[in-house]
Amino acid sequence: MLSAKVALVKGEDPHEMVGRALELVRAEDLVSTEDTVLIKPNYITAKDPSTGVTTDPLVVEELIRFAKRCGAKSITVGDGGAGDTERAFDTVGLRDIVSRLGVNLIDLNRDRRARVRIPGALSLNEVDIARTVIDSTCMFNVPSLKVHHMALVTLCMKNLMGVVLPKGAMHAELHAKLVDLASLLKPRINVIEGIVGSELDEVDGNPVRMDVIIAGTDIVATDAVGAMVMGIDPKKVTHIQLASKRGLGVGKIQNIEILGDPVESVRRDFKLPPTFQSKI
Repeated sequence: MLSAKVALVKGEDPHEMVGRALELVRAEDLVSTEDTVLIKPNYITAKDPSTGVTTDPLVVEELIRFAKRCGAKSITVGDGGAGDTERAFDTVGLRDIVSRLGVNLIDLNRDRRARVRIPGALSLNEVDIARTVIDSTCMFNVPSLKVHHMALVTLCMKNLMGVVLPKGAMHAELHAKLVDLASLLKPRINVIEGIVGSELDEVDGNPVRMDVIIAGTDIVATDAVGAMVMGIDPKKVTHIQLASKRGLGVGKIQNIEILGDPVESVRRDFKLPPTFQSKI
C-alpha cells in the first residue's frame, strides 16, 4: 500500500517555517551538486502576497538558500502567469531577492518552447513546455494556498500550468490534463505557501491569514493535505483522485503521515468559488 509523509508547519517566520518543513521531509537528501534547480512559484498576476494570490517571496528566498546549501549547480526562479509576469515579479519584490542571492529569474511565457509527448496521457497527448523546465533536473514547486473556480483547488498540481505555452491548451478536460502534466514533470519538492490563502477565487478572492507551510515529496499527498487545511475533502477534488488512481501519489488521507502540526490545529473552512457552492 502506498504511503506518504507531508510536513505541516505553523509559525510566524517564513524562513524558519520553510526550513523546518524541509527538514521534516528530509529534503536535503533530494538535491545534489549536479542538479540544475528550477523554483516554480505562482505569480499568476501582479498582486501583493498579502492578497493570498501570489507566492510570498520570503518563501522563495528560503528555498534559494536551501538549494545553495545543497550545492546545486545552478538555480533559476521562473513562472509564466496569466497576465504580465514581469510586472508580477516587480510587484512582489522578487527581483531584489534574486539579484542579492545571485540566481536567475525568467518569465517562462517568454522562454523558448519544447514540444513534448506524454505517454499514456488521459487527455494531454502532447504539449509545449518552457525550455528552462525541460532543461532543469530538479523542480521546487511552490504554489499558494487557494481555491479555484474550475479545479476547486489550485495547489501543487495546478501550479504546473505555469510552465505550459499557451495556457489555453489546458482548460478543456482540465482535471485530466493536470494529471497528465504531473505525470510528465514530477517536481522533486513541493512547498505550499499558506501564509495567506485565498478563498472564493484564485485571483479575485478574499485573503485568509493562515501562517502555515505544507511540504512534501509526493505531489498528490501534498495537495491532499493542502485541501484539508482549507476544509475541503480531497475526495471531492477530481484531479487529486485521478492522480492517485494513476499511481502518481497518495490521495487517501489515511495513508498520509502528517509531520509537525496536526491539520486540526490550522484548518479553516475556506469559502468555495460560486461554481462549487451548490455542489459540495
